Amino acid sequence: MNRIFNFSAGPANLPLAVLEQARDELTSWQGRGLSVMEDSHRGPHFMELAEQSEEDLRDLLAIPDRYAVLFMQGGATLQFATIPMNLAREGQGVDYLVTGHWGRKASAEAAKLRPLQIVADGEELQYRSVPARNRWVEGKDAAYFHYTANETLHGLEIDPPPDVDYVPLVCDMSSTLLSRPIPVERFGLIYACAQKNLGPAGVTVVIVRRDLLERVPADTPLALNYRKIADAGSMLNTPATFPWYMASLVFRWVAAQGGATGMAERNRRKANLLYDYIDASDFYANHVDPNWRSWMNVPFTLADPELNASFLEDSEAEGLYGLKGHRAVGGMRASIYNAMPEKGVKALVGFMEEFERRA
Repeated sequence: MNRIFNFSAGPANLPLAVLEQARDELTSWQGRGLSVMEDSHRGPHFMELAEQSEEDLRDLLAIPDRYAVLFMQGGATLQFATIPMNLAREGQGVDYLVTGHWGRKASAEAAKLRPLQIVADGEELQYRSVPARNRWVEGKDAAYFHYTANETLHGLEIDPPPDVDYVPLVCDMSSTLLSRPIPVERFGLIYACAQKNLGPAGVTVVIVRRDLLERVPADTPLALNYRKIADAGSMLNTPATFPWYMASLVFRWVAAQGGATGMAERNRRKANLLYDYIDASDFYANHVDPNWRSWMNVPFTLADPELNASFLEDSEAEGLYGLKGHRAVGGMRASIYNAMPEKGVKALVGFMEEFERRA
């Protein structure tokens, strides 16, 4: 069976080379007659994989030694609560910039645990732009400043990081990490679920400045305690070994593509190809301010919404899967993460041209 082009927002497509290697090793990892899923996470073979995967990620992102790298579970959603529990003392405020659905979700979870200050909320802009910097209202005693680098629903992306230096900068990079070089030293903490650019769902990467681990309250639940997890090398309990293994293969695949710099060049070309076509068309439209357009998720509408159903049906028939926009936004959305080849974006543009011609 031929592989389709999967434009889903997540779980997203994985590199074919990674899937093929996992297939070949599934029942006999390293030729040892057992699967990586069956091996002990504390055995020498998996421990070597864990150490090498961290080293590979550090190399790809130039992560300094003064940052710990954690491989956790629970997705970004669990981090929404874990971050304020670890980085803010009880009663201390936290600052959140809300630029879309996921920023709103993160701030709502933080508000259950610590006093919340919404620095700015782009809802009045329909999350198509970021509120002007001079309109931000910052907390006086905030523990940190949180923002979402890429809002997958709305196709809005903040890059480079906002100019914030009064408190540690915390960022949800679930759909940004490994898509380009990242100035890690600008941040106190970066977190990312895997199912966009890092691997399959099941593992979450947290990159945290080591001095911030001293903030972790002693009564923080064990499985959510950054300091304890760092001290245990992410082996505090049994980790999600297969997703971690898959992530390790993805890290090596990214390195073979030219690393984060090579991915950035490729991702820029893919995004420009799609945006240029949409902008030149009277039939399709993207409503995000061009200054804030995402490289990773490109939402678009058709001139006649009555054609949405046939667009989706016809595109799937052509092997273009997952183009339906999120129910909260509507329209269409093409997610073009690292593993989406340029050939896939060209196939999408070709289909869009033909569909417009027939409409």
